[in-house]
Amino acid sequence: MNTPLVRQQPLREYTRIHGLGAYRPELVVTNDDICQWIDSSDEWIRQRTGIVTRHRAPREVSVVDMAEHASREALAAAGIDAAQLGAVLVSTVTHPHVTPSAAAQLADRLGATPAAAYDISAACAGYCYGIAQADALVHAGTAEYVLVVGVEKLSDFIDNADRTISFLLGDGAGAAVVGPAGSAGIGPSVWGSDGSKHEAIRMTRSLLDVRDYALSPATSDGVSNGENTIPADLWPTMLQDGPTVFRWAVWEMAKVAQRALDIAGITADQLVAFVPHQANIRIIDEMVKQLKMPEHVAVARDIVDAGNTSAASIPLAMHRLLKEQPQLSGGLALQIGFGAGLVFGAQVVVLP
Repeated sequence: MNTPLVRQQPLREYTRIHGLGAYRPELVVTNDDICQWIDSSDEWIRQRTGIVTRHRAPREVSVVDMAEHASREALAAAGIDAAQLGAVLVSTVTHPHVTPSAAAQLADRLGATPAAAYDISAACAGYCYGIAQADALVHAGTAEYVLVVGVEKLSDFIDNADRTISFLLGDGAGAAVVGPAGSAGIGPSVWGSDGSKHEAIRMTRSLLDVRDYALSPATSDGVSNGENTIPADLWPTMLQDGPTVFRWAVWEMAKVAQRALDIAGITADQLVAFVPHQANIRIIDEMVKQLKMPEHVAVARDIVDAGNTSAASIPLAMHRLLKEQPQLSGGLALQIGFGAGLVFGAQVVVLP
């Protein structure tokens, strides 16, 4: 005879984002700064990407440092203590350690121990992946509150002379606290991947290719660690097949965004905001057209001042949108992330 399991945690019908936090490094890199390394111009970069400046963190500031700043603001905004967190999820592809996770270190710093903690490697879709998992964890009663952080220090993995992606990238962190709610605050997630296009955004080489050298970030002339040095030209950096990524993002991601609206049971005219991954201003503008976004919908264009911050871009953009237009709070927003993998994720959320 089978003995039924006893479930102690309550199932929760609804969830929402209770608070947001953000961290932007103080160093601002202009297009003119970028043009020291590539044969380009401020005008060309603005026209092709919409970017005017991007933030980059100094060497001594880590992914965990940035995540901590954003997380403390999110916790304060949500009005909860870190000890109430049941899980800490950090979406990043630039934490320099395979293990331990950035999430475990962050949980310890915040005082969230013994919350479950793990990293998510889903690049620019990482934050939406994190929201999807936080939503599920709270629904299931596995955690009452979940901290979701999107954080990147992309400046550690760029070749300043590369014209495919380096001039697009910035550093930063955004965080959200997800918890129970009295009504639906996070819609069903639409997510997935297309690994056949994994070469479209990639690292130049694996860390295994430089295993005979010290595994530490390289500066322009390499970094010494004991007797070993990683030459700068061997350090893994990011590359992008721009045309492939642009076509995929423009023609396929609008379909994903529309599915997120459909599965949430709403139409674009019911939105107050659209917060897409800040990849390129032309991609954002084209998605707005394809989705037939009404003029009253506020469209996040944080990319102008922040560049592409991968997993951090959506929470950073949403945080800024609410700071500049607080009247949007409580309204519906469509968020969608997409990037290396290729991976994508989207959901409709109630703005905190």
